[in-house]
Amino acid sequence: MKQLAMYINGAFVNDFAGAYREVLNPATEDVIAQEPKGSVEDVNRAVAAAYAAQADWERVPAVERGAYLRKIAAGIRERADELTATIVAEGGKTKDLARIEVMFTADYLDYQAEWARRYEGEIIQSDRARENIFLFKRPLGVIAGILPWNFPFFLIARKMGPALVTGNTIVIKPSSITPINCHIFAEIVHSVGLPAGVFNVVNGAGAEIGNALAKHPQVAMVSLTGSVEAGRQVMAAASDNITKVSLELGGKAPALVLKDADLDLAVQSILASRVGNTGQICNCAERVYVHSSLKAAFVEKMTAAMQAVRYGNPAEAEAGALEMGPLIEERAAQAVAEKVQRAIAQGATLVCGGKRAEGKGYFFEPTVLVDVNNSMDIMKEETFGPVLPIATFDTLDEAIALANDCEFGLTSSVYTTNLNEAFYVTRRLQFGETYINRENFEAMQGFHAGWKKSGIGGADGKHGLEEYLQTQMVYLETNI
Repeated sequence: MKQLAMYINGAFVNDFAGAYREVLNPATEDVIAQEPKGSVEDVNRAVAAAYAAQADWERVPAVERGAYLRKIAAGIRERADELTATIVAEGGKTKDLARIEVMFTADYLDYQAEWARRYEGEIIQSDRARENIFLFKRPLGVIAGILPWNFPFFLIARKMGPALVTGNTIVIKPSSITPINCHIFAEIVHSVGLPAGVFNVVNGAGAEIGNALAKHPQVAMVSLTGSVEAGRQVMAAASDNITKVSLELGGKAPALVLKDADLDLAVQSILASRVGNTGQICNCAERVYVHSSLKAAFVEKMTAAMQAVRYGNPAEAEAGALEMGPLIEERAAQAVAEKVQRAIAQGATLVCGGKRAEGKGYFFEPTVLVDVNNSMDIMKEETFGPVLPIATFDTLDEAIALANDCEFGLTSSVYTTNLNEAFYVTRRLQFGETYINRENFEAMQGFHAGWKKSGIGGADGKHGLEEYLQTQMVYLETNI
């Protein structure tokens, strides 16, 4: 059994006051590791180290900072098999998805390293004859990165990559459910010789460690990926010091299947979006609105596709043999089952699935519900599981209104072969991202940002890089 350590000021440390927490394999329920329960004192040590290192790190040329990211990316590729197996074991991902996460993370760090020579300030025209006005882009300082369990490895890079290349230092708090991959990441960071204090990891309970990071006076920004409730708590804690927050929260993504959609493409894409990571992705399709003329055909095809989904222990299957693994933990399986039963009690019709699979592990059957409407909880609340409720509409305006009738605004998707209708709908959707005729999965050069209760700020691309920068205006007047 692997016993994890925190990583503070360039060293792995076990001199903490807390105990250990057991890490379980969701497919077998076996204990596979022990994670240290850090404390506020450990947060203070890590932030102090990051704060002390930041000024020197900022003075390192950006291209040299980017070179460290490339070295870390190379280290990830060298340990790709180990990391894939680790993500499968602690997160329940299929081997294919775990491998994608590992390699995408390495590519992401290389991509962020490229920004070293590309991000820039401005020279602004002055009203005075002998004056120049400069706008400099400066790092914020110490970044706190609070990670989720559903894409635990990639989210390290999503927060750490842009932070480091722009001259910030960072303290990462991994999810206590999936902390092993972060320990390996820290080993890779250590092996490339990143200066002490630039990257730190503090393990422990989310409420305690996350709150301590968010309210710490030397933390300049808190970047959280998590639930709406976690976002509220971070915002409240950060308000003590008016600390900047960047929040990627929940979603309830609608998929609109218009009357002239390619049904096979729609089914394939929605299926991939719904059962990927067993439905535990914040931007995946969560509710479908299909044109009434297509309801029967779509439900038939979608049901057949969901019933054909192969699931089981991903560690025991060959790559490509499964589409789905288990849910992440016992309470997740219970929550999904309760949501399905509540939907049926509120009038939904169960077409397939609807219950936990027998045997060990937190497996849940791929589930289709029809006869649903927007008054039901299953159409309002985020459901982290392989459950697909299907409703109908008659007009484009009705479809748009149904899709927008939601407190979330992360992602959406539209399926149609009519370009006019595609743009009519997307111009009116209230979501940060819209996918047309494809699955819900963002590109690293895009901008992953939600509206409404789905978040503040965003990640990826040039706009995501700006999250980690602040401006400094310099007015320089000469006497000649």
